[in-house]
Amino acid sequence: MKTAKQVFPDIAIYKDKTVTVANRFTGEEITITGEEASVYDLIIGAEMFGQWDIVRKGLDWFRQKNAEAYMVLLD
Repeated sequence: MKTAKQVFPDIAIYKDKTVTVANRFTGEEITITGEEASVYDLIIGAEMFGQWDIVRKGLDWFRQKNAEAYMVLLD
């Protein structure tokens, strides 16, 4: 599994931290790593600007890295 930095070389990673994130539609919460939170933020930002290639790449990475969090936050 590639790291977020390998897939997105310019991403800023929230290191050594965990974050509880809520699904923006359902409110369901899950705790994720700083790396996962960084990619989650990237996905949401890219979605806002219509950068669908980044969204798809981020979703693919997230699904492989943490399928449970993907299902809660992004599915």
